[in-house]
Order: sequence, then C-alpha cells, then structure tokens
Amino acid sequence: MTTNRIAETNGRETRRRRIKPGSVVTHTILIIAVAVFAFPFYWLVVMATSHTGDIFAFPPRLIPGAEFFANFSKVLHGTTFGRAFLNSLWLTVLTVALQLFLSSLAGYVFAKRRFPGRDRLFGILLFTLVLPTGVALIPTYQIYASLGWLNTYLPLIVPSAVTAFGVFWLRQAAESGVPDEVVQAAAIDGAGFFRTYWSVALPSMRPALVALGIFQTMWTWNDYLWPLLVLGNPNQYTLPLAIQELNGNYGTTDYSTVMSGTLVATLPLVILFLIVRRTVFENLAGSAVKG
Repeated sequence: MTTNRIAETNGRETRRRRIKPGSVVTHTILIIAVAVFAFPFYWLVVMATSHTGDIFAFPPRLIPGAEFFANFSKVLHGTTFGRAFLNSLWLTVLTVALQLFLSSLAGYVFAKRRFPGRDRLFGILLFTLVLPTGVALIPTYQIYASLGWLNTYLPLIVPSAVTAFGVFWLRQAAESGVPDEVVQAAAIDGAGFFRTYWSVALPSMRPALVALGIFQTMWTWNDYLWPLLVLGNPNQYTLPLAIQELNGNYGTTDYSTVMSGTLVATLPLVILFLIVRRTVFENLAGSAVKG
C-alpha cells in the first residue's frame, strides 16, 4: 500500500512539473481564438432557430430556439431555394473538376517542361494576380455580352475552369513535389507526356489539389456579384441570389428567415470540411516534416 501511495504521489508531482506557465498561456490564447472564430457560426444557429424579435432582444438570447422549421418553410415558399441549391451544386462540382484538371495540367507544364518564353509567360500570369477583380469586371461582362452568353451558365463556368492562382499554386506543388529524376525515369520507361502527368505528377500533387479544391468550392458556392450580373432568370439563380430575394419578400427584412436559409446554405461547406479536415491536416504536417 505504501509503495502504491508513493508511486501515485510521484505521478502527481511529475504531472505538475510538466504543466508550464507558457503552456497554460498558449492554450488559453488558443481557446479564446477558437471561441472568437466559432461564435459567429453559433450566433447564426441561434438566429436561424429564433423569432426575429428575439434576435434584437436585450439581453441577447444565446440559446438556440425551436423555430427553425417555421423559418425555413418561409424560405422554401418565398424563393426558388431548392432549384438554386441544385444549380449551385452542379456548378460547383463542374468548376472544381475543371479547375483541378486544367490548372494541374498547366502547372505541371510550367514546372517540368522547357519551351521558349516559358518564364515570361509565367511572369505575365503572375502579374494578373495583382490586378483588382473590379478592373476586369466591366470588360469581361462586355465580352460575354458580345458572345451572347448572358443569362447562361457559361460566364460562370469558363472563367473558373482555369485561373491564374490555380496554375501558380499547382506549379509550385509540381516544382517541389515531383522530382525531375522521376519524370525522366518515366520517360525512359516509355511513358508519354499525359501518362507521366496522370500517373506520376498528379498523385504527388494531391495535397495541393485538395487545398485548391476547397478554395474553389468556397469561391463558387459563395459567389454573389458575378452571378448577379450575368444571370437574369430566377430559375438560374444560385444560392446567394436566392437568399438575397428574402430581403424584399416580406416588406421589412425577416432576419430569422434569412439566417435559416443562410444556415442551410452553409452546411455543405461545413460537411466538406469535416470530411477532408484529416486529409488536409495530415498533408500539411507531412509537408512541414519534409520542409
């Protein structure tokens, strides 16, 4: 018995020694940061499940209510929410697939192929990254108008099929993650350009592909301004446009209704993060170890 007590006492003292003041401060800061970043989403849940009057009550109500289904029924009756959800879904899937394929192909070419003007062309590509989005908004709109593409999905698909950021991101991944020796060995074994890209380079670029896929999903799913300019038919609306319609359907804005629609529109992104978070964290950790 005495021996066991001595061992327990020593164990407690050891644990106390391991808890350092710096560690306590670090964990306290992290907990506060998590609370700050998580509170807006929690407040979204509270607003989506409450009456609008409860949102502006003082002191504020911080506990979710039971009005979500009543609020969301107004969303379904006041907008083309279901059709807009499907529109956003297939547009996002298509643009992400095109972005990952075309940008990875272009990035691999810039990283591993030698051709005249390669560096200058890549420099021009990088220059377009520093241009404000608004600079090209009107010229781009005029181009699509002259092509007769307005009120179609083409202005949403074509610009997102390959982007300067996507090419730059995956060019860096191919440059650091695909050894030249492996590419040369594949060529000696008789693999052609596309076979080398598909079987050798693409698997090595997987961490960057996952990250770019997440970025592109968020950009496409949340895009509001560009669809507002090029889409005129309510049946073509994406989710942000459908939710925006709620601001005028009830005279004054019913914030609980708007927030219930926003919550449902946000859930696919949350689910995506929960699915890929382990892969992203493992890839980031692996990259850090390699670096």
